[in-house]
Amino acid sequence: MKLDEYYQIYLGLHQNTINRRLHVVGQFITIFFIVWSMLSQNYLMLILAPFIIYPFAWIGHFFFEKNKPAAFSDPIKAKISDFLMLKDILTGKIKW
Repeated sequence: MKLDEYYQIYLGLHQNTINRRLHVVGQFITIFFIVWSMLSQNYLMLILAPFIIYPFAWIGHFFFEKNKPAAFSDPIKAKISDFLMLKDILTGKIKW
């Protein structure tokens, strides 16, 4: 499945505003963590970066969306879609 097709499915799993907000918070914390790891030259910590968002995302999915997180089916495309959704939220394409 192509990324644009997957992204449409991904967006369908993120209809709840609270879930999208939790994803945004998780993404910003992930970005902060990456910057902190780089600036502190703590490069081994970068291994953890892809997993920072999961507690935020899973709370949103399990308690608000009542669905299965996209990362369970395709973690790479889900991570890319996280950043695409963040971009779309920040540019106003998606309401948050």
